[in-house]
Amino acid sequence: MPAFITAGASLLGGLIQGNAAKSAAKTQANAQLKAAQLAADEARFRPVGITTRFGQSQFQTDANGRVIGAGYEVSPELRAYQDRLMGLTGGGLSQAEMAQQQFAPLQQGAQGLFGLGQQYLAESPEQAAQKYMAGQQNLLAPSRERQMAQLQNSLFQTGRGGLSVGATGARPSGAAGLGAASPELEAYYNAIAQQDAQLAAGAQQAGMDQARFGAGLLGTAGNLLTQGYQGQAAALGPYEAYLAQMKQLEALGQQPLELGINIGSKGQSNAAAQAILSGGMGAAQSNFAANAYNPFATALTQASQNPAFQRGVGNLFGGSNAAADIAAFPAGNPYATGEYSNPGYWT
Repeated sequence: MPAFITAGASLLGGLIQGNAAKSAAKTQANAQLKAAQLAADEARFRPVGITTRFGQSQFQTDANGRVIGAGYEVSPELRAYQDRLMGLTGGGLSQAEMAQQQFAPLQQGAQGLFGLGQQYLAESPEQAAQKYMAGQQNLLAPSRERQMAQLQNSLFQTGRGGLSVGATGARPSGAAGLGAASPELEAYYNAIAQQDAQLAAGAQQAGMDQARFGAGLLGTAGNLLTQGYQGQAAALGPYEAYLAQMKQLEALGQQPLELGINIGSKGQSNAAAQAILSGGMGAAQSNFAANAYNPFATALTQASQNPAFQRGVGNLFGGSNAAADIAAFPAGNPYATGEYSNPGYWT
């Protein structure tokens, strides 16, 4: 019976100590959770309301202090400026919409020049030279025929119509030489040959000029088209300028919101939050051992293991059954061997 009493005391002490450890663990967990909550609250973003000459910030928070909305309100003066610029912006956009119609003549003129330039370039420089030569000779033909008639009339009246001198033989190549003629006719034909040589030189230059002129027409047409497109793009200039001014005014109104966010961000202290968390966790760990210690449980456990206590319990119950109580313990009982195993020790 005394052995069972000491075992019960040991069990009761262990139970009390276990409850104390469980309570200490719960207390430690709550302390750690509280430290984490304090650290999170310290690190939480807290925007600051700002009011400037151009507007004020607006922040909405929930019951826990968390930001759930943000905005800003521009000043009445700034709003009035924006409204006036909005009217100008609409007019600028309407002007840009009319630009295509306004610059349509440039596009039409460019198309005409494209067609004309292609016509000039449709002929090669050689073809243009031949056309030029033929045209010039057609212009000179009437005057040359009149000069020929006057020359023949003069020769007839002087009785030298049949005079022919200056003939030459065949060329080494086999071509015919110069025919015989009067000195006046020979001078006449030499003058015509010189004119034709000059016309031929001018015809070659005219052919090249025509090609360059056609290319110039195409270049001018391209420039006209480019000017038309540039004009249409530039027509958006007033609209873009008004819109840019509105953006600048809006940026002035946004300044309180940005300032509030920046100040709130600078007010966040991650270092302080970490310090709170570390300190709270350390304090909880330090208090765990003290909270887990129960002197009554320790006393019961130690008493149950004290031989003197066991002898006292045995004497209290007469000690007659000590040997039987010892024998009732398992073989691993430390008191079942040695001097404690002697029944006479307990009497």
